[in-house]
Amino acid sequence: MQGDSPIGVFDSGYGGLTILSEIRKKLPDYDFLYLGDNARAPYGNRSFDIVYEYTLEAVKLLFSRGCHLVILACNTASAKALRTIQQQDLPLLDPSKRVLGVIRPSTEEIGQLTKSKHVGVLATEGTVQSQSYVIELQKFGPEITVNQQSCPLWVPLIESNEHFSEAGKNIILKDVSSLLAKDPKIDTIILGCTHYPLIHEFLTSIVSPKIQIVSQGKIVANKLEQYLLNHPELSVRCTKNSSVHFLTTEDSKIFNENATRFLRNAVHAETIHF
Repeated sequence: MQGDSPIGVFDSGYGGLTILSEIRKKLPDYDFLYLGDNARAPYGNRSFDIVYEYTLEAVKLLFSRGCHLVILACNTASAKALRTIQQQDLPLLDPSKRVLGVIRPSTEEIGQLTKSKHVGVLATEGTVQSQSYVIELQKFGPEITVNQQSCPLWVPLIESNEHFSEAGKNIILKDVSSLLAKDPKIDTIILGCTHYPLIHEFLTSIVSPKIQIVSQGKIVANKLEQYLLNHPELSVRCTKNSSVHFLTTEDSKIFNENATRFLRNAVHAETIHF
């Protein structure tokens, strides 16, 4: 990939593939380089310091592969590492490069979607503990009431393809019921983990038709398109050959099998080590 300058997309595992898929639909001409830190996933229950350390390693690696722009397609990394990387590390690494997350674009949109001003968040334990959604949502709408529910078993269920088993459905139903019991006025639920779009249809089937469930992929893709239009000096540095390459920190055969299930297209990844 010498000479290429793809847009980097990073996730701790496979969930970021749902973001990548939507971004590629919106920006089909651009080149992309996806990195999944699957060997150390999940990040959801790890400390702020560890998530920051792992995320910074990933950003540095993507920079070394020619990326001028990196998207943290991971809510936990966005919640626990993005701000520190933007404020402390980027000025030292390369002030002309950019690292963006998925939480702020999502909260900008959600604030406009809710009619009741009561929003629910389904996310990993780490994202819930960070309070990032609460903080960002209340920036755009101080009047918005936010309730969160951590769903620690959802990522393992999805990655083991057990989310539609009877036990898996019961776990999902229990967590959703717990969220709605906290606030009956919730009319909008944001899926605060990039794995969760894979169960979007099931989630829609178990809540009232009056409740809208919002995945992040299309929101992030739309916001990224606008960001590149607003920053042509960055857009011009990103190469446009409609290519996509995949990196993983685990066995590439395992990644290929699981990523193919997420994307519904054959995937051939390269195994890397930090």
